[in-house]
Amino acid sequence: MPQLPGAASLRRGRVPDPNAHTTIRRLREQILENDRSLVETINTRLRLVSQLKRYKQEQGFAFLDPERERQLERELEQANGGPLSSEGLQQICAALFDLTKREVSRDSGSPEA
Repeated sequence: MPQLPGAASLRRGRVPDPNAHTTIRRLREQILENDRSLVETINTRLRLVSQLKRYKQEQGFAFLDPERERQLERELEQANGGPLSSEGLQQICAALFDLTKREVSRDSGSPEA
């Protein structure tokens, strides 16, 4: 039966340190960099939506547009090359739209968004 890396350490009562593995450290750093990029992208989205909301209010348009949200979801679904599932994408969209409405509302103090 093949032995898993670190199995000998486990038999001796020691827990292997995943930070000692170069591959784990490298992949974790790449994940962190990707997550930082996600935060930066979400912040950019919030700034853009805030600008859109102000402009729409100045022009007398309603801020919320459920049809636009559905259109965005369809476009993102078409752009999704995986491995993210359709269900996962729908969950991300719902969370992103909810977060955006809360943050933009908080920013402007308006309960409408």
